[in-house]
Amino acid sequence: MDIFAPSHLLILLLIILIIFGPSKLGDVGGALGKAIRDFKRAMNEPEAAKTAEPLAKSDLPPAEAKPDKAS
Repeated sequence: MDIFAPSHLLILLLIILIIFGPSKLGDVGGALGKAIRDFKRAMNEPEAAKTAEPLAKSDLPPAEAKPDKAS
């Protein structure tokens, strides 16, 4: 039994059409495409982070002293 049989996909598309309606279907498709692009971009970021040089302690801004709240 194939999980992605054509009849199953047709029923799934029909249910999606009923839930979202024809006017919102384009918006849902655009949002899904944007989510997939963002996911792919996020998956490639760790590789870019590995090649970047780590910051030295001298590159970090100095920590500001917080006033003591002794009363």
